[in-house]
Amino acid sequence: MSDHLTIVDHPLVQHKLSHMRRADTSTSDFRRLLREISLLLAYEVTRSLPMTTERIDTPLCPMDAPVIEGKKLALISILRAGNGLMDGILELIPSARVGFVGLYRDEETLKPVQYYCKLPFGLEDRLTIVVDPMLATGNSSAAALDLVKEQGARDIRFLCLLAAPEGVARMKETHPDVPVVTASLDERLNEKGYIVPGLGDAGDRMFGTK
Repeated sequence: MSDHLTIVDHPLVQHKLSHMRRADTSTSDFRRLLREISLLLAYEVTRSLPMTTERIDTPLCPMDAPVIEGKKLALISILRAGNGLMDGILELIPSARVGFVGLYRDEETLKPVQYYCKLPFGLEDRLTIVVDPMLATGNSSAAALDLVKEQGARDIRFLCLLAAPEGVARMKETHPDVPVVTASLDERLNEKGYIVPGLGDAGDRMFGTK
């Protein structure tokens, strides 16, 4: 664990992740577990949000109550699998502004190809959380962060379910200012660029297209 990488080792996170890794976990159970685990990961990725106080009245007396300071944060999903993480976080932070970056990986070159990008306004004044379940080669994630920074985002965090050492190294090389939060740092990538031991293709398992 370092300033750049945080591994969330909470027992509930690890237990749910183990069930997601099982090859015989159904599509519906996979989606449910991803939503549940995203809520737990959201606690970690939002841990250092800026706070201020607001004068309120409780049933007994007035008080200066802690509230989150600044503009509503932005959630950016890397399509399509990022939506599984984003949906859970939105349950916790329903006022967040939402954006999408569409990238797919060329299976021969392993390079990202962009097909869609729609981001919220005012990213320069918002905490921006970019989500994608898998940080494999890091190429798509780095490309998505390039787009987010081009739109003015400065305070960015990257949230994923699984990371490979190659992806973490790529992110540290290209975006050393962006902390990475994940549930597991797995062993390696295989020759096709999949995380090992991993859990397969997160998008296919979420949407039943495997």
